[in-house]
Amino acid sequence: QVQLVDSGGGSVQAGGSLRLSCAASGFTAHWNCLGWFRQAPGKEREAVAATTTGANYPVYADSVRGRFTLSLDDATNTLYLQMNSLKSEDTAIYYCAAATNTFCRSTHWSLPHTYGSWGQGTQVTVSS
Repeated sequence: QVQLVDSGGGSVQAGGSLRLSCAASGFTAHWNCLGWFRQAPGKEREAVAATTTGANYPVYADSVRGRFTLSLDDATNTLYLQMNSLKSEDTAIYYCAAATNTFCRSTHWSLPHTYGSWGQGTQVTVSS
């Protein structure tokens, strides 16, 4: 059973940086899609970024491309999200998510129902 533990959230001022971590365990397949989603109050959960384990090819939502960087330590299955130039609209609960035995496909990676496992979430608050 896949388990995901999110950490690293906090409060920063606009323009600041944070790094989120997701410790993943329980994978039995070589290829899995690991990603980050976020959900702000009153809004739907939206995709932020994702990557396939064993492949260095992250994909990003337009709203974060160029500011956020996704990386994966394949040895420990720890997913990192480096968030720079944070804006107030980045305020949300951030969730790590995993879809097992699949690549992050361009048609599916941003859809929440693609993922069968979720972390508990970590709060990110950006003040202007």
